[in-house]
Amino acid sequence: MPTRSQATLIGYQGMTPPEHGDILAKVRSADLWIVNSRRRNGLILHKGFYTEFAGPGAAVGGGLDGECCGVIPLGSLSLLPAPSAEEQQKALKIRLQWVRLTQNFTDKPVALDRARMILEQFKSYFTTETVDQVPDEAFALLVGVLPYTVRRARDLV
Repeated sequence: MPTRSQATLIGYQGMTPPEHGDILAKVRSADLWIVNSRRRNGLILHKGFYTEFAGPGAAVGGGLDGECCGVIPLGSLSLLPAPSAEEQQKALKIRLQWVRLTQNFTDKPVALDRARMILEQFKSYFTTETVDQVPDEAFALLVGVLPYTVRRARDLV
């Protein structure tokens, strides 16, 4: 397994590993996909100057993520096709809930608090090993802090 210093955003820096070859293509496609809600999995989506997290049940692709330039799959990622308009609408609402959860952290005025909170949130849901593999830059772009701040927060969490 790569360490945090070796990990990169798939499709953003370096080559896309073969085992994740179609994730970025799916995310950029016109088809709407749903992050499997029956698994502890998710996707960090890099969009140039910020990242978003799409957790279980959230919609990805389908015009939402056409500008996505890199992804980090978390857990045992499973993307499922959206079977009906009703399921698509539900998945879109869940995606918005994940965005709002992240926004709750970005509303905090102290950068170190934002970094600490996002790390604690991810560690409450994913294994420590999974969180440790996510680059500091990805967490930093999620909550609007410098990567150095995330490194400092990792030492505190």
